[in-house]
Amino acid sequence: LGWTLDAFDFFILILTLDNVSKAFGVSIGSVAFSITLTLATRAVGAFIFGRLADIYGRKPILMLVVLLYSFFEALTGFAWSFASFMVVRTLFGIAMGGEWGIGSSLAMETIPDRWRGWVSGLLQAGYPFGFFLATLLFDFGLGPLGWRGMFFVGAMPALLVFFIASHVEESPAFEAMKHRPEKVPVSTVLRKNAKLVVYGVVMMAAFNFFSHGTQDIYVKLFLGKQLHFAHSEMANVALIFNAGAVIGGILFGLLSQKIGRRYAIIGACIVSLLALWPWSHGTDFATIAVAAFFMQVGVQGAWGVVPVHLNELSPSEIRGTFPGFVYQLGNFVASFNAPIQVSLAMGHGGDYGYALALVAGVVAVILIVLMLVGPEARNVSMEHTTKA
Repeated sequence: LGWTLDAFDFFILILTLDNVSKAFGVSIGSVAFSITLTLATRAVGAFIFGRLADIYGRKPILMLVVLLYSFFEALTGFAWSFASFMVVRTLFGIAMGGEWGIGSSLAMETIPDRWRGWVSGLLQAGYPFGFFLATLLFDFGLGPLGWRGMFFVGAMPALLVFFIASHVEESPAFEAMKHRPEKVPVSTVLRKNAKLVVYGVVMMAAFNFFSHGTQDIYVKLFLGKQLHFAHSEMANVALIFNAGAVIGGILFGLLSQKIGRRYAIIGACIVSLLALWPWSHGTDFATIAVAAFFMQVGVQGAWGVVPVHLNELSPSEIRGTFPGFVYQLGNFVASFNAPIQVSLAMGHGGDYGYALALVAGVVAVILIVLMLVGPEARNVSMEHTTKA
């Protein structure tokens, strides 16, 4: 639920780029750079809040993070200038960066081993479901609310804090670790696991390019600008491919419990490669809708395995920090995806389909190779420390 609402907040801006640019009298590219800032600063938040979660517990820091990103989302709606808008979105990125790592570690440390794959897929399916909710709000709420009103609605995740406070228990793994007589310095843990950290960052850079490379410019620039789809058609395609994303995340998360994390990710990447050509070169609504559905079944199917895979690989002493930090460092690398894809398209006569296919295809192959050569720790004890 936390990741759903986090994504809901993030995608409100993705869907209102042109509205914000008109309001402040700046280019869409300038507003798009605020997305880059949000993605780039998430690594800062992942490290800061992750370390706090390793010291003070997953539950209280998760509550703090949810309150902060909800506050900055609402504050976006009050932005009085483009400069203030950029500052607030940067602060939103820092707060947003703390949610995924802490939330996923809390979930994976709490549930039985046999449920990890399913819960991982369900957790990650929250991201496209958040996009789905943002699309519904965009479709029905932009007219009456305006772009500022949409950001005010985006502050609703603050209510999640009451649920966390009353229904969520602290991680048993954290409670056990808290009572250990000797604390290992984080620098020592990172040094012993240097290869794992590098592998994790490279893997998550590829994963984030896979996600952002199939989403950031697809609706507004490819469907809207290049194919001239109507507003309702763009919204419907987004709803359809996010439904596929939710299905894919849960399906491949479940599958990973049977065939392993790496092979499930490879299978999901193959699904995306099969959908690649019609997804990026189709011209009619039916072709695009079907291909986009299966593209996101694959993309978010692979992502559905990420929460459990990263947490199982993580050293137990820094599990509050490691998954979120390597995820967000990889996200920082991929934060330049949108300008890269726009540049590729401009170099080929404004063909956004070419840029989409190139990035998605290359990254899918890279992920397959990384899975073939990388480690796996399926069903490892959450008190186990992985050493590369």
